[in-house]
Amino acid sequence: MMAITVEQLTAFLGWSSLINIGILLISTLFVVWRRDFAVKIHSSIFDLDPQAVPKMYFDYLGRYKLLLLVFNIVPYLALRIIA
Repeated sequence: MMAITVEQLTAFLGWSSLINIGILLISTLFVVWRRDFAVKIHSSIFDLDPQAVPKMYFDYLGRYKLLLLVFNIVPYLALRIIA
């Protein structure tokens, strides 16, 4: 059985944070710059009210950011502090 070191876990959380920040950034830019296109696509695919979709985007981005902070960035920073 192979044990993971603190350095490996720190590196994993660092890369995971960067990837998730990239996804959050791309999602945010897409919603900001191509909102009409995104609303049209998502409201037709999922049979949603086009007026409700922007609120769903806001909820999605907020929850993604919160999960990113709690599960990636905070543990990464904690490991950087103790290592």
